[in-house]
Amino acid sequence: MEGDQQKKILIVEDDQFLREFYQELLQAEGYFVDVAADGEVALQKVQNNEYNLVLLDIMLPKKDGVQILRDLKVKGPKSPDVTIVVLTNLGQDMVIKECFDLGAAGYLIKSALNPDQVLTEVKSYLQKS
Repeated sequence: MEGDQQKKILIVEDDQFLREFYQELLQAEGYFVDVAADGEVALQKVQNNEYNLVLLDIMLPKKDGVQILRDLKVKGPKSPDVTIVVLTNLGQDMVIKECFDLGAAGYLIKSALNPDQVLTEVKSYLQKS
């Protein structure tokens, strides 16, 4: 049954503290978690590995989140039904709109969520996927 498979999540975040925070939080819930610290690594991982969910930071070195979404339009992810949720900060409304236009399923405002809220959001996106 689908629900019994371990869900795979890729965290794309250049801030080491946040990346490790999300990784530990989600691994503790039993998810398989992979990480990428820059946009180029992230794009390669999404195109070569299967994930249920990608948490994609917008501001990244080498290639930003919006560009990753654009590139995925050209050469898609390995998992055709992967859910991509952008990690953003307040005041990036125009960027968020562009991310939605490029196929993102939603967004999380990093500064506004405590750990429980992050888990709740992740679970709801995984249920939809």
